[in-house]
Amino acid sequence: MAVIADTPPRPRRFRVGARALPYLLSLPALLVCIGILIPFGTAIWYSLQRYRLSQPWARRMNWGQNYVDFLSDPAFWNTLQVSMVYAATAVVVQLVLGLSIALLLQRRTRLNNVISIMLLLPLMTAPVLASLMWTLMTNANFGVLSWAAGQIGFEDMRWASSPRTALFTVLLVDIWVYTPFMVILLLAGLRSLPSQPFEAAALDGAPRLFVFWRITLPMLTPYILTASLFRLLDAIQQFDIIYGMTQGGPGNTLMVFQVEAYLNFFQQTNVGRSAALMMILWAITYALSAVFIKQWLRLRERARGEV
Repeated sequence: MAVIADTPPRPRRFRVGARALPYLLSLPALLVCIGILIPFGTAIWYSLQRYRLSQPWARRMNWGQNYVDFLSDPAFWNTLQVSMVYAATAVVVQLVLGLSIALLLQRRTRLNNVISIMLLLPLMTAPVLASLMWTLMTNANFGVLSWAAGQIGFEDMRWASSPRTALFTVLLVDIWVYTPFMVILLLAGLRSLPSQPFEAAALDGAPRLFVFWRITLPMLTPYILTASLFRLLDAIQQFDIIYGMTQGGPGNTLMVFQVEAYLNFFQQTNVGRSAALMMILWAITYALSAVFIKQWLRLRERARGEV
């Protein structure tokens, strides 16, 4: 007589209804949005108050007086000017260098691949460590860069300790760290361009400058806008390198938004002013992002023939 073995019951599978699935998939995005909006709303609330940590009993609402005070504050206009000059200079120099290096590495060879990997080394260095390295290299007593500057005639190069050269020194560090980012994005864009226009230009005997200005650059413009936007938003919020090397000095030579807000909060305990500075910085970054994205969408519509 045959014995039939008992088969184990199949485990029940967790099933989600078709109506609940969209809400479940959007739950992580909702949590991230809440995590962003809570600090953002708190910063707006603090920016509308007269609030010092050293005088908590004097905390009260001033309904935007912090923003009004900025209009007559020379320190704020200096911060705005320094931040804009720093960000614009850094992005322009990095864009020119990044595009030049990307054009040199456009061909896929073993040497170019090795150089491309080596160029990632500065980008993998934390900005704080980079500022420490450059501070040591520009030291007046034993820095290798100070020694090299002395060999070519700059005997008393004060680098970041002088108001005349502080911006130049910090920009050197920023360019050294972030130019590889530009190279990576632009090199990826160059290698993804279609080859047919370049082959046709080669058959017609077009000069290289003509090919670059009339073919390469227009096709590469969306990548240039994307790379410039990312770097501009990062440069205008720069904190690590500037604070690590100069703490906004000498004087207020490099007093950018992030450093000014940091010093207002932790040294002067002025929470309201610090939050108001961050809100103004957010408004500037939002406006710049809107301009860049609008130009990018216009280029995409033009490429599709919709304009």
